[in-house]
Amino acid sequence: MAGGGRRSARSRIKSSTDADEDEPLRNTRINSKKRRDSSSSLRIFNVRLEIVLGFCILSFLVIFFLIYHLVNTVEETQRPRVVTPFPAPKLMDLPMFQGDHKESLYWGTYRPHVYFGVRARTPRSLVAGLMWLGVKDGRYYIRHVCQDSDELSKYGWTQHNGRDFGHQVLVDQGMTLKTSFVKTKGEGSGYGGDWAVRLGVQNEESQWNNQMQSSGYLFFYLSDEDGNDLSLSKDILGISESSLLAFGSRLDIGDWQLHLKAKDDLEVHYSGFRTPHIHNLSDLVLEELAVQANMFNRLQLSDTSDDSSNILIFQISATIPLEADIAFVSGTGSRVEERVSSLTGTSLTNLLKEKQGEFDSKFEKCFNLADKLDSESVIVGKAAIGNMLGGIGYFYGQSKISLPKSSKVKSHENFVSYWPAELYTAVPSRPFFPRGFLWDEGFHQLLIRRWDVHICLDIIGHWLDLMNIDGWIPREQILGAEALSKVPEEFVLQHPTNGNPPTLFLVLRELVYGIKKSKFTATESNEISSFLERALVRLEAWFQWFNTTQSGKGMGTYYWHGRDNSTTRELNPKSLSSGLDDYPRASHPSEEERHLDLRCWMLLAADSLHSISELFESRSERKKRYGSTAKLLSDFEILNQVHFDPAYGAYFDFGNHTEKVRLSWKEKKVGNNYPTRELIREVLERPELRLVPHIGYVSLFPFMETIIPPESWILDKQLDLISNRSILWTDYGLRSLAKTSTLYMKRNTEHDPPYWRGPIWMNMNYRILSALHHYSQVNGPYKDTAKVIYDELRSNLIRYFSTMFRLCIYSPVLELLKVPTILLLLQKCGSQLPPNRVSMGTVQSDKGKGKRCTSIHWLDITCAINHGRGLR
Repeated sequence: MAGGGRRSARSRIKSSTDADEDEPLRNTRINSKKRRDSSSSLRIFNVRLEIVLGFCILSFLVIFFLIYHLVNTVEETQRPRVVTPFPAPKLMDLPMFQGDHKESLYWGTYRPHVYFGVRARTPRSLVAGLMWLGVKDGRYYIRHVCQDSDELSKYGWTQHNGRDFGHQVLVDQGMTLKTSFVKTKGEGSGYGGDWAVRLGVQNEESQWNNQMQSSGYLFFYLSDEDGNDLSLSKDILGISESSLLAFGSRLDIGDWQLHLKAKDDLEVHYSGFRTPHIHNLSDLVLEELAVQANMFNRLQLSDTSDDSSNILIFQISATIPLEADIAFVSGTGSRVEERVSSLTGTSLTNLLKEKQGEFDSKFEKCFNLADKLDSESVIVGKAAIGNMLGGIGYFYGQSKISLPKSSKVKSHENFVSYWPAELYTAVPSRPFFPRGFLWDEGFHQLLIRRWDVHICLDIIGHWLDLMNIDGWIPREQILGAEALSKVPEEFVLQHPTNGNPPTLFLVLRELVYGIKKSKFTATESNEISSFLERALVRLEAWFQWFNTTQSGKGMGTYYWHGRDNSTTRELNPKSLSSGLDDYPRASHPSEEERHLDLRCWMLLAADSLHSISELFESRSERKKRYGSTAKLLSDFEILNQVHFDPAYGAYFDFGNHTEKVRLSWKEKKVGNNYPTRELIREVLERPELRLVPHIGYVSLFPFMETIIPPESWILDKQLDLISNRSILWTDYGLRSLAKTSTLYMKRNTEHDPPYWRGPIWMNMNYRILSALHHYSQVNGPYKDTAKVIYDELRSNLIRYFSTMFRLCIYSPVLELLKVPTILLLLQKCGSQLPPNRVSMGTVQSDKGKGKRCTSIHWLDITCAINHGRGLR
């Protein structure tokens, strides 16, 4: 073909030359045979050349592939298993999480550690947030990151739908700040749409004559994590003439603009910075204000900007009351003015009212409380779901995984980094734990599933995609510099030998039940089934990781790994991996231990896997295997043989234990023989293998899992332990540890106050309440007793939380209300209630002091919902 092409071209050239050159033409005809022979030879040569060339290219590709494969094989060989991803398709690659779903969740209030923040669900996002100056004792303080030391009277989302709307109220020393967030997607918008924030500030009447309190100083900032330049408007200091603050461009959303509009007279100043970090923004603002105050005696930013700034901070100052609207529009190619107008002023007011109405309607549809509760309790319920959804965050980074001393991995550090990963998750507590915790998330999803099953599946999918090749998931996710800045160094490393309760099975079991009982639409059921089918291989690997790494010496026994058997400072070595931290275990950790709670978690996992396998015919063998495991772990006689003490009528852990352990002050010398004291653990008698005699939440795990037959006398004993005021019962909920325990409210170290040694935790109260409901519905001699206890415990929890909310005696009261107890405990028996897990501190009388009626630790607040197994 190539030779023919040349000949044809030559003929065309010749025909355009002088026609009188007859001789050459004749010569061409005379020598035509010779030319054909030559042409034939040339064609053969060309064909061979092409073959050789093709062969060379193919060889090059093969060699390149082999070298690439060899290099990657070496890298894979060198990569530790612990940081090797699980070899299965990712859940987040499912079609249900793409397209409209993914875009609809792109922007959100996904920065739960700050009082108000916006970012996108992408590793390197455009990030926005709010700071303000608070006044206390005649001094200004910067407010930005949620922290207890700010002493806000209250803060939290009173409404939030998890997608495109939220309203928050913050009270700071007499000043009330309200933030409203809304998101839209219209014609001309870039990916993810546009969003707006309304900021409103009011003062108490008593503060009107206070000069420091009469002015509001807000700082709204924008930062590009990708390092892209942010451009300032030329008219920024004359904001009344132009609403444009800043503009820029990004690959994900295209060109964008940030606008500020207000009815009031505002004074605007700015500063621009070039820095790779945003977790220290508060310091940058404070330093800038301090310089301006010292040099010019004015409380304002410098109106200067670094070259190529990737952070812009805008100071908005005005006399209180003030209200300002900030609009962010993406894809600024068309209808910009119209879109800005629709997100500010009267249009924004109407839009926010519309979203509030939609929230109220959905709340009533989901929980059906209007006819059952007074209006004040309904407000509390809305705050519960609002704080849960408003506390959802997006994180990206690499966990740090501890390397054992025996590791052969070459590293200059004592850790190896996990692969870069993203996590979309709710968080236990905005001020204390604004990051993902594995066992908390199962309780969170019991509530979120009721509100938005797609958000629920999205979150569970992100967590399961963090699984490594061994089936292990790091229990605490510290991803990115902002998350890392909130964690003490000693808690950063994650240990691959340690697990965490597999609470995600709580919500997975409910999802399966919902499918079987047609609780979902056909589309939802199909999506949930597709999710479970892909998730099954990961869930099985997770189960097998527990079954192999956390198994005990006897069949069907388990123990939490990670306890320190050489500590000299802990009264009772903690079991952080259990989630119950300082709950009393065997005094001397060993491989002989049998942990009752882990046995029951394994029953939950096996039972859930059995239920999931039933959905898919091809999984019949697996269904039998998990059914057999669940049958073994729920065997009442075996359970009693290894964990029950007839003398107490209670279930206990087993291990190498003595009760005669104490903390004593010992003097030691440091430095230049300087004497100091420290609390040291003393063991006064030799431990022995025995049941660990501490009644508390762990003792009730068989009750929570409803393993105890309804006709058994042991059930009567459990009901007595629960309702006995000298043991677990209080007017505010059930204690985590009995008052009769030798470790009740005892410190574990000099610096560790009691955590699970008396304080009331709502996740456990919820599960106990669920079991009470179960036993009040099944026939048996203790049915009526269970009903009476159920009603009283439920009533106590509702009354207590409603009172706490109304009093607003402490800043994280709203934070506390991520706990849906108020929300779902408020429903009638048999309804699918939401409870929670709140780290509420011990309830102690404080009579006569005129302050708080209780002393509460507002730590590690999480949620649960849907009256436990209520769906079953």
